[in-house]
Amino acid sequence: MDLETARTAALDAAESLFYARGVQSVGMDEIRSTSGVPLKRLYQLFPSKSDLVEAYLRRRDSDWLTSLTHYADAHADPQQRIPAVFDWLEQWFAEPGFRGCAFVNAFGELGATSPAVANAVADHKAAFRHYLADLTTTAGGTPALAAQLALLAEGAITTAAITGSPAPARQARAAAQLLLSLS
Repeated sequence: MDLETARTAALDAAESLFYARGVQSVGMDEIRSTSGVPLKRLYQLFPSKSDLVEAYLRRRDSDWLTSLTHYADAHADPQQRIPAVFDWLEQWFAEPGFRGCAFVNAFGELGATSPAVANAVADHKAAFRHYLADLTTTAGGTPALAAQLALLAEGAITTAAITGSPAPARQARAAAQLLLSLS
């Protein structure tokens, strides 16, 4: 197994296990078993579990934001891109195994003790807010509106995780449209 294949397999296993069960409950031996990457190679790629957790979060950040932007930016009308964010969230919430925000989950477990995790989470949240700010500005809105939309989205993510329902995305979408109509 070449280095890139091993890295991908390890990150795939880490993402699946960490998201489903939490970071602290999954050991490196389980990552090894699930990925098929020998433990020695795993530690060559990620000298510590903390390094693996950070790499998992960084890759998830990129994948999550790419998927979201691809979906929302497919709408030609800038006024429709913001509601599309909430439509995308609804689809995500309905996926089997949805457990809320991987970043909030990791922060809850390790944010107080791992600066790398705290930074990865902060970077992800900042990138999401920046994307919403770009959408809002393009649609004629203000930075204050973008901040409100980010809070709606974050609240919907958390509520959907707790309730096990995609309904919070629809509720947040309706609130976002109301805010857009008032701005």
